[in-house]
This record gives sequence, C-alpha cells and structure tokens, in this order.
Amino acid sequence: MATSDNFLKTPSKTPMNDKVSSSARKHNHQTTFSSSSSSTKSRFDAYNRLQSAAVAFGEKLPIPEIVALGGQSDGKSSLLEALLGFRFNVREVEMGTRRPLILQMVHDPTALDPRCRFQEEDSEEYGSPIVLASAIADTIKSRTEALLKKTQTAVSPKPIVMRAEYAHCPNLTIIDTPGFVLKAKKGEPETTPEEILSMVKSLASPPHRILVFLQQSSVEWCSSLWLDAIRDIDPTFRRTLIVVSKFDNRLKEFTDKWEVDRYLSASGYLGDNIHPFFVALPKERTTVSNEEFRRQISQVDADVIRHLQQNVKGGYDEEKYKSHIGFGCLRDYLESELQKRYKEATPATLALLEQRCSEVTAQLTSMDSKIQATSDVAHLRRSSMMFASSICNQVGALIDGAADPDPEQWGRTTEEEKSESGMGNWPGVISEIKPPNATLRLYGGAAFERVMHEFRCAAYSVECPPVSREKVANIILAHAGRGGGKGISEAAAEIARAAARSWLAPLLDTACERLAFVLKNLFDLAMEKNQRQHFDCDYGKKNGDMEGYVGFHAALRRSYNCFIKDLAKQCKQLVRHHLDSVTSSYSQVCYENDLLFSANSSYRNQTSASMSLDLSDQENIPPENNDRETTPGKLVKAAGEGEASAMTVPETPSPDQPRDGNYVLKKENGNFLEGGGGRKRHPRIQMNQGNGKVLGNLLGQNGGTTTYNEICCSAAQHFARIRQVLVERSVTSALNSGFLTPCRERLMVALGVDLFGVNDEKFMDMFVAPGAIDMLENERESLKKRQKILDSCLTEFKAVARSL
Repeated sequence: MATSDNFLKTPSKTPMNDKVSSSARKHNHQTTFSSSSSSTKSRFDAYNRLQSAAVAFGEKLPIPEIVALGGQSDGKSSLLEALLGFRFNVREVEMGTRRPLILQMVHDPTALDPRCRFQEEDSEEYGSPIVLASAIADTIKSRTEALLKKTQTAVSPKPIVMRAEYAHCPNLTIIDTPGFVLKAKKGEPETTPEEILSMVKSLASPPHRILVFLQQSSVEWCSSLWLDAIRDIDPTFRRTLIVVSKFDNRLKEFTDKWEVDRYLSASGYLGDNIHPFFVALPKERTTVSNEEFRRQISQVDADVIRHLQQNVKGGYDEEKYKSHIGFGCLRDYLESELQKRYKEATPATLALLEQRCSEVTAQLTSMDSKIQATSDVAHLRRSSMMFASSICNQVGALIDGAADPDPEQWGRTTEEEKSESGMGNWPGVISEIKPPNATLRLYGGAAFERVMHEFRCAAYSVECPPVSREKVANIILAHAGRGGGKGISEAAAEIARAAARSWLAPLLDTACERLAFVLKNLFDLAMEKNQRQHFDCDYGKKNGDMEGYVGFHAALRRSYNCFIKDLAKQCKQLVRHHLDSVTSSYSQVCYENDLLFSANSSYRNQTSASMSLDLSDQENIPPENNDRETTPGKLVKAAGEGEASAMTVPETPSPDQPRDGNYVLKKENGNFLEGGGGRKRHPRIQMNQGNGKVLGNLLGQNGGTTTYNEICCSAAQHFARIRQVLVERSVTSALNSGFLTPCRERLMVALGVDLFGVNDEKFMDMFVAPGAIDMLENERESLKKRQKILDSCLTEFKAVARSL
C-alpha cells in the first residue's frame, strides 16, 4: 500500500494542521481540567502521598500502580516519555536492560516546566530538583553503573525511584521494567535473560498492579515470544492491558477494510474479550521543546486515523475500534482505569492505613520503652530474665518432642549432622553406619535418640583387634611363675581391657560431641519457636524477643553454647569413668559369670525396646554374631536356652596331646567330657609346670591349637562382654542423665548466674554499647516521621472515603 511521503512527519502549516493543533491543545486542556476536578484531584493527591510514603519507607501497601512489560526495544521507554509529556532520552542509557525505574508522576498545575527528583539510595529522602533532560538521563546512567559495579552483576532488581512533577502529566505510578531478552549481551553473564524474566515476574505479580504489555506491530500474535510469559503472570489477562506499539509500521500492509478489522480484533489469539490498544509515537529524536513534543504525539494520532479512513478501502470499523487507536486514547483509558482502581481500593486502603498507623504507633511506644530502659536496670533485668526463661522452656519442649518449627526446614538428616558438626565417620569404624530414620530431618529429642542409636550401631561394629604374639608372650610369661593356673585367662582379660580402652574411648568422645551438636542447634529453634508463640497483649505485636538488643542476644547465645560445651566435657569424663570401671580388673567378675547370655541377644532386646520404630527406608542392623570374633582361633558358641552349656575353656595344652580346633568340653552331670571322645579330660596343666612347653605352644610349635589362639579367642569374648556392659548398662543412662537432665533442670540457673549474677555496670554492657543510644534515637525519629506521614495519609483518605 502506498503512503504519503509526509506520513507521520511534522507537517507544514495547513488548515488540517491547524485543526490537529487545536485538537492537541483541546486534549491537553481537557486532561488538565479533568485532573483538577475536586473529587478526582483529592483522590490523586491522597494516593500520591501514600505512594511516596510506601516507596520511602518500604511499606507494602496495595496501591494501584502500572507496570510496563515487554521485550527490549518494544517501545516501553517511548511510552513512558509520552505519558510524562517530555523527553529525557531514557533509551540512550539502556535503562530497560539494567534496573527497574519507578516513576512517580505528580500532576502539578503550577509546574509549567517538569521538576524531577531522585530518591537517594538507601534513604527516604529525595534530592534537589533536576530540570535539564540531559541531567536526568545522566543521573539514571551513573546510578545504574555505580550499583552494578558495586554488586558485580549485570542486572539488579533494586529500582531507581524518580519523582516527576509537571502540569502536563497525570497522577500515575509507572514501573518501567527491564526488557525481556533472548540472549545476554557480550560481556554479561549467560544467566542474564533468566534473571530479567524472574525480576519482571516478581514486579508484576502483586494483584493490585495493572500490567501494560507492549509488543511491536510487526510481530504476529502466533509468533509472540513473550505472550506466554505474561500468561504465566496473569493467565486470563484480567489486569493486563495489551498495547501494540509502532503501529505505523504495519499500516502500509492494509488495503481493504476486512484486513484492518481482522488485525485490530486479534480475537484468534487473544480471545473475544481482549481489545488491544494500537499506538504510534513520534520517531524523530531531534531536540524539540516539550510543547512541540506533545504536539507531535497528537499529530501522529491524527495521521494514523486519517490514514485508516482515507488510504484503506472502506476504512475500518470506527465504532468498534476507534476508542483503542492512538496514544491519546491509551492515556485517557489509563487515567480512567487507574481512577477506577483508586476508587475501588479506597475502603481497603483506609482500613490498611488505620492498621499500619496503629502498628507504627505501637513500634514507637516500644522504642520509647527501649530508650527509657537504657537507664532502667531493673526493667531490663526483669525483661531479659523472662526472655531467657522462655528460651529455656522452649529448649525443654524441643527435647520432649515438637513438630514446630517445621522439621523439614529446621531438622537435619544424619549425613547433614555429621557434615555440619565436623565429626564425619565414627573413629575406627570402616563400615558405613546408617541408623533407622537416618534420612529423616529431625531435631531435639528425636535427633538425640537417633545419635544414641547410631552410637550403639558403631560400638557393636567394632571387634577386638588382632594381637601380636610378642604382646601375648610379654603378658602371659609375666604370669608364668605366679602359679594358680590363671595366667591364660588373666592375659586374655588384660588384652581385652586394653583393646576396649583403646577402641571404645574415641567412640564415646564422638558420641558426646555429636549429642552436644544436636543440643547446640536447639538455641536457634527455641528463638524461632519463642518468636512465633509469644505476643504482646497490649499492642498485638511479637514480644519477648528483645529485638534490637544485639549484645544481649549474643551474650545469651554464648552462655548457652558454653553450658552445652561444659555438659559435653562432663559427659566425656563420666563415660570415661564408666569405661575405666568396666575395664578394671576388679570388675571382671561382673561380666565373667554372664557367659550364658550372648551380646547379640542382649543387644537386639535392648534396641528393639528403644528404637524399634523405623520411619525411614534405611536401617543399620548390628552384627548377628558378636561372639564370633575375627581374631585368630576358634570361638565356641554359647548354647541356647534348654540346651547343655558349651564353653570355650582357655587352657595350656600339653605338647604330648595336640588337638584340632574342634576340641570342645561338654558339661554333663557336673563333669566335663571331651567333645572328641568318651575319655575323661586330664586336669589342666598349671602355668608353673612346663613353662618351656607353654612357650613353645605360644609360638605355634608342635601343630594343633596353640595357647596363642586360645588367648585371642578368650580376649574376643572378654571384649564383647565389656562392650555389652558398657553400651547397654552404663553409657546410655549416663549420656541421657548427663545431657538431657541438666538441660531441663539446670539450664536456666546456669544462664541466670552467667548473665544476671553480675553488677549493674557489667550487666548494662550487654544493652548499651557505644553509640547504641544514638542509634535508638535515630530509629525513633524515623518512626516519628513515618507515623506523621501515615497519619496525614489516613486523614486524607478519610476525607476521600466520605466523598465516595
């Protein structure tokens, strides 16, 4: 389709041009007049002040706002300038690819020239007004580059906030978002497109925001790259306004009415109820006055309508589509739609403002109390002691069993406990230990019990280590001349005791460290649990958290950690005492007469009672035959209940009577019979008889089962009995009483002595650090300022609500 050479260019003075200029002036006058109507203006002013407060103080208020979305170079920045009514070359700084721009448009009839101010980074204050358009663009560019250099990123979600006061702009808040891109620019991270998409979705997700999605007219709806991204945010387009930008680029393709109407309907892809706006804006980037820029915008609108009416055969369906063609229609719709949203949101906003004013007043009262408390030692002592007591109660509750806070977030698996505690695997244990419920995230008493069971599994996986012949010889020969025939059994017992002290002691230390780690983690859980459950009855806010007293929180944590550390140290000493006791030669009689009960049977009975419920899909089962040691020699089984008892009897064999490894004594009617035949067993050869023969057998001479093998077998039996007595009778109760009982009964006393058993001067060091009072005063002033602004907004909204 042929078009006029002068299409969309600035026309010369003609009657039509005069008519267009008159229309443009009429449109600007009507906009200014409509924005000045009493009820509309009061509503604009009220929301404008509230928007400023929300941005300044980070308030999360559901204020109707407009978010501009679209691909890079789809015309968002040009639309922004058109809404403002003046150019500031935002496109030249590539703002759309770096940081969001929150533009607060304030309709001020007295501002004949635009006044722009930027909110300071990390402050609610605004800088001095900027008048020059080039200075505005330079400020945006410098702030963007400074932040990206500081954060070492290509994109940042932290917005730039610009406030524009102008007689020719509406009262709108526009958020210009980074444009969608398919590929990162050279020098930027490959993840930049995904970061931009995630950032834009976050900005567009709040339901009170109106989405303005721009797409160039040259792109077919079926080929739209970003329409699906908008559907992810707003599936039904209920709050989405679709704008076809650069509409003039498509006009030349239309020759007949049906072509235009089919394109304008877009029903095949967007649905019958979706009516896009079609907008074209001036392309010339030459420097012109603000008035001329606004005149050009109106001129382009008029040229688009004229082209559709005169250059398309049959024109187009004006009744249906004329209200959606041109920037002027889009601007009018945005103003009316935002005004409608303002009106609908006023009751809810008023209620929320009243709530926020009450909350800020409560915060201010609390801050006054804190400042006053800096000189009220008694008040601080009372409050901090109540807080510490509450934390101790929460620790006790967590030990007894709790499901709050969420274990999936706060709990740990066995592997995570081992990794974070730095303990790793159990010392001396080669095989992987996986107790029941190892994959579940547990804390408190449940995690404590799981570690206890894991210790049992680790202990029962440790066997009596092999002993060299030299060590055996040095022990047994030292007893050779003492007589009594107990040299072999005493040697075996001594070897077992030494092995138990060497191999079980590290396991005990590791168990204490792991249990201490479980209890140390309860401090953060107790703080979280306390913060959720305790509320200030007077103000409806969380209380008891001593918020702001960083020194006190640090001291409380340090005192708690020291208490757990001391418990671990005491428990190590306690279980070492039990180990020394059970490995003492005087305690041998305690387990020597218990040979009829196997370590395996006892272990299974104990563990089935203490940890029979396995909620996970993994289980570590202790060795089935703990009495079968891997040390040299044959071990004789203990008979089951109701059977004749069979025992391995350590002895010193005669060199004249070699025997094989199956030689067993059976007890029948009180007499021992040889397992290999019916002959009576010869009396045991005493250690003081034939020492040379004993030594010969020890060294493996003459063949058969040697004394060395018998000692190793007997030592393995003794080791198993020591391990069983230690694990089942001593350590379990010692660790429970050593860790859990003090946490329930002595924790508050220990914390009280450490934190509060000091003079007032030292006590106040936790609360009044250098500069702390100044910080509290500054925070109080900020709260007073926020309270004043919110109260002012509340007063305005009450007046707005009365006018509805």
